[in-house]
Amino acid sequence: MVASRSARERKAGAQAGPLARVRIEVDQQEQFVYKITCTECTTTTSKGERPWSAYRPGDDNGFMATMDRWTFHLRERHPASEAPCLEFIAEAEQRLQERRAQQGSPRD
Repeated sequence: MVASRSARERKAGAQAGPLARVRIEVDQQEQFVYKITCTECTTTTSKGERPWSAYRPGDDNGFMATMDRWTFHLRERHPASEAPCLEFIAEAEQRLQERRAQQGSPRD
């Protein structure tokens, strides 16, 4: 059985912990796009202050990529916080190294 969007949002929110707000949207290709915002941090943009968020447009906006960015944010900005996703920090770091290695390699 495929989980509904709201069920996926609840599960991702539970994984992300209490500092996160999780939303799932549907992109033009009818794929889920995960967005995690921090309830405490903001960033300055040309349009003013906005909540820090783990979302990038493009192909790498799925659950794992977004949760990895959120995990790094928690570790860097909120080291005392607790969230289930932090148990996977080693795996997130490995995926980051793999992505960096792929980006640095020449393309055919």
